[in-house]
Amino acid sequence: MSDVVWAGKGRRVVHATLCWAVVQGGFAVGRVVGGARGAWLSWFVLLVAALGAVAVVAARRSGARPVVRGLLWTACALSAVSAFTLLMDVIGLLVGQGVDNTADAVHHALGLVGAVLLAATARSLRAGAVCGGCGQRHTAVMRPDPSAASRRMHLVACAGSVAFVPFAVMKVIWATGGTFAGVSGEEVLAAYERNGSSGVWLTLESWGLDPTALLAALGVFLLFGLIRPWGQVFPRWTLVLGGRPVPRWLPLTPAVVGAATLVPYGVLGAAYMVLATTGAVTVRLGDFRSESQAIAVGWVGFGAFAAYGVALLLAARSYWLRTRPVCGAGASGR
Repeated sequence: MSDVVWAGKGRRVVHATLCWAVVQGGFAVGRVVGGARGAWLSWFVLLVAALGAVAVVAARRSGARPVVRGLLWTACALSAVSAFTLLMDVIGLLVGQGVDNTADAVHHALGLVGAVLLAATARSLRAGAVCGGCGQRHTAVMRPDPSAASRRMHLVACAGSVAFVPFAVMKVIWATGGTFAGVSGEEVLAAYERNGSSGVWLTLESWGLDPTALLAALGVFLLFGLIRPWGQVFPRWTLVLGGRPVPRWLPLTPAVVGAATLVPYGVLGAAYMVLATTGAVTVRLGDFRSESQAIAVGWVGFGAFAAYGVALLLAARSYWLRTRPVCGAGASGR
C-alpha cells in the first residue's frame, strides 16, 4: 500500500496533473495527426505528457519511492524545457505583436503549467510523512516574518542587474535616434517596420521608449523583489495592499517563466557568440550589414540574457526556499 496520504490539496494536485497530461497529450496528438508545421515540438510534449501521466499513476500506486520521484522531477524538467520562449510569446502579446505560432504558444503555456503541477505532485508525496522537527503529523504554516536573501545572493542579483545595463543603454540609444555598434536608430526602426512590429511597439520607439529596455527595468525590479523582504510583504507605497503578505505565486510565476526562457536562450546564444567570435562558425547577419555589427550586438544581448537569467533562476530558488511553509507546531511555539 502507498505510504502517501492523498487527501485535500494533494489529491486535487494529482487530479489536476492527470488532467494536464490528457489535455497536453491530446493537443499534441491533434497537431501530429493534422500534419501541423513544427510537429517535432508536438512529439516532444506528447512524450513528456505520457511520462508525467505514468509517473503520477505510479505515485498513486507505489507511493514516494525514489524511482517515482525521479520520474516526476524528470517529467517536470522536460515540461519546463517545452515552455522555452514562453516569455517571448508573453512579450509579443503585451505589445500587441502577437505570437509567431499560436499552437506552439499553447504548447509553451501548457509546458509551464505541467512543470508546476508535476513539481507540486512530487512535493505532495511527502503529505503523509512525519515532521522531522516534532515527530507529529500536522499542517505546515507560512513563515511569520519576511527575510532577506544571503549576501552572496545579493551579489548575484547585482551582477545580473549590471549585465542588463549595456543592453538597456544600447536600446535607449537606438530609440532616441543614436548609433550603436555602427547601427543607427533609423536603421533599427526600419528593421522593426520591415519585420512587422506592432503599432504599439513602433509608437513607443517613436517616443524614445524601447519596450525591451522597459521590460529589462521590470526584470531588475522582479529580481530584487525575490531577494528583499518587500517581496514577501507588500510595502507601504502599495497603499491598500501595504502590510499584506505577497502570494508566493505572484513573483515566482514570472520568475519561472523568465528563467525557463532566458537561461537556455542566453547561455546557448553566448556559446554561439564564442564560436562566431573565434571564427568557428559564420554568424548570421540578419538585419545587420557586417559580421562585426552582428557579433557586437549579439554579445550585448546574449550576455545580458545569460547573466540575468542565471541570477533570476538562483533568486527564484532562494525565494522558494525562504518562503516555504514551516512546521506548524514549531511556528506556534515561537
